[in-house]
Amino acid sequence: MFTVKNLVEELKLEIVAGERGMINLITDVYIGDLLSWVMAKVDDGNIWITIQTHENIVAVAVLKDLSCVIISENAMIDNDTITRANVEEIPLLRSSLNSYQLALRIGELLK
Repeated sequence: MFTVKNLVEELKLEIVAGERGMINLITDVYIGDLLSWVMAKVDDGNIWITIQTHENIVAVAVLKDLSCVIISENAMIDNDTITRANVEEIPLLRSSLNSYQLALRIGELLK
């Protein structure tokens, strides 16, 4: 089983919020920036990679029971989003890599 903690260690991701969720298990990875589309397509336990940083990403992560959210390309994250992720215990991570690069690396780790 691969956890968010394993992912952070392997990819050297920045932990922005939600450290209590580091034990969440990862099932797969999904990339998307349109919240309604992600809600319709993402599966429980997925990692969600996005450049969206509004606090509604946390609501989607909770609703869909995601393992974590990774903000790509070092996008700035709203303070409200960080606060909400901490309250909901959703790991909110950040990387300098773009979404495609992240997905490739994660895909290799999940094999």
